[in-house]
Amino acid sequence: MKQYPVVWFYILAFGISWLGWVPVALGSHGVVPFNNPYFQFLLLLPVIGPALAAVIVTQATQGRTGVRGLFGALVRWRVGLVWYIVAVLGPLAILMAARAITGLLGLSPTGPAVQGDPLPLAISAFITSLFSNPWEEIGWRGFALPRLQRRHTALLATLLVGTLWGLWHLPLFFWVGQPMSGYPFLPWFIGTVAVTFIYTWLYNSTQGSLLPVTLFHIALNTFVVVSGVSVVALAIAYCLIAIALTVALGGRHLSRRERVC
Repeated sequence: MKQYPVVWFYILAFGISWLGWVPVALGSHGVVPFNNPYFQFLLLLPVIGPALAAVIVTQATQGRTGVRGLFGALVRWRVGLVWYIVAVLGPLAILMAARAITGLLGLSPTGPAVQGDPLPLAISAFITSLFSNPWEEIGWRGFALPRLQRRHTALLATLLVGTLWGLWHLPLFFWVGQPMSGYPFLPWFIGTVAVTFIYTWLYNSTQGSLLPVTLFHIALNTFVVVSGVSVVALAIAYCLIAIALTVALGGRHLSRRERVC
């Protein structure tokens, strides 16, 4: 593990998470015995998978001090008010742009239309994101990104993290009844890689704080369920932002500050 910590992290993150998702996806196709509702408890594994993988590898390579640093980044709150504004309101601005693109190109919103009051759905999405997204960020940005940035530019590290983050979700596209199973995979995947540039920008700009990064993730997942946008339009918006960040900040750091290593 000490020689290839990032490789081990991804092996464990995928292995732990897919151990939860794959049986449930098989069960949704009527594959016995995974169609038993009791297998739903395995869905806890994808929630903790990235964080647990990061803890295991960090403990093996850096000990308890490294693990404390891993979780400490999640509560590093002194980063400047502007980054909290970006984290909370940024997703709204992105989704408004994506909604405009959806209408301009005559695209259909992806997913079922929200019927009636959207507030209960938004609250449900918020609670789900609140309990799952922080553990994702401990893995993707807290562990993988800085280690990849030690050897690569922020641009290349972001592309690697984004690609693997997108592939990590793959079992959801085979889970019948899961909303993501109805998404067009390629536009969604391209969008996922592109939005990773925003996460890297937030992470490097706040010198490795996971708090605004996590808030952005939670806000985006909360608002997107009631946004009425097309996945294609959202991918276009993400790509335009990724290009703008790269041009404005440069691919070396994707930030006004040096990349976090």
